[in-house]
Order: sequence, then structure tokens, then C-alpha cells
Amino acid sequence: MTADADLQQRFAHLLAQHQGIVLKVARAWSHEPEDRSDLVQEISIQAWRGFPAFAPEKARFSTWLYRVALNVAISQQRGRRLRQDHHADVAIDQLESAAMVADTPEEAAQLSQLYSVIHALPPLDRALLLLHLDDYSHQQIGEVLGISAGNAATRLHRLRQQLRQRLSPAQD
Repeated sequence: MTADADLQQRFAHLLAQHQGIVLKVARAWSHEPEDRSDLVQEISIQAWRGFPAFAPEKARFSTWLYRVALNVAISQQRGRRLRQDHHADVAIDQLESAAMVADTPEEAAQLSQLYSVIHALPPLDRALLLLHLDDYSHQQIGEVLGISAGNAATRLHRLRQQLRQRLSPAQD
């Protein structure tokens, strides 16, 4: 087996193992299925381009892939905003992908509401929350996002408070 074929095989195996990362980022950053598909493809391309420089002794593949995915998503979002005179948020009624992982209609509605809230967050908070939902530690979140672990913890605490208020308003 040639070195190129070995590199391609290793990359394909690792990407398949961690495809959930790419799909979560795409779902959080894209309104439409076509946009999500384009983002998944772009993340995969950029990850492949950067894979020869990936150093497993410096970071886990999942951490490295999150960095790539978030950078691509944020870059695409910035590009869209620059191309538009006015940015109009599209209301998300129901994410079809949320319904696929939900066991009940109630869970599907809750997931849809959660992804709608996540999608409305600023990019850094959105990335922070996605990493938290994947059980990354404050240290790991800081490594991916380029912030300190303390900053990640503080921002996450504030985000959880905001989410509680948005998703479970106080009942009178």
C-alpha cells in the first residue's frame, strides 16, 4: 500500500468514526438541508486538506476535527453575511434531523426547540455549547476554541442560565 493510500484510508476511517461532529456543527450552523450538505462537504474537504499536518501527539482527532469544522462553519457564515446587504434569520419550525434521533414526538419538539435556540446564539457561544453537549471538558473546550478553561467555564455557566430561561420559562 502506498503512503498516499494509507493516509487516505486512515483519514476515511477517522472521519467515519467522528462523523457526528461534522453533522452536529452543520446542523447548528445551517438552516436548510442543502446548506447543511454543502457545509458537511466543505468541512470534509478542509479536514482532508489539513490531515497531513494533524499531529496525534498534540491533540485527539475529535478535538482537531471540531476545530476544523467550527472554523469552516464560522468562515462560511461570515462569507454569507458579507454577501448579503441585510442578514435575515430564517425561522426554523422543525429540524427534520432532530426528528430522526427522537423517540417520541415530544422529544422531537424539544430537540427542534433546542436547535432553534442553539442556531440563534452567537458563533462562539454556539460552538461552546456544542462542545459541552458532546461532554468536552472546560480544558478541551478551551483548546478547541482558543480560550482559557476558566473563560469556557464562565461562558458555559452563563449560557446554561440563558438556556434554562429560554427553554423552561418560570411558571406563575
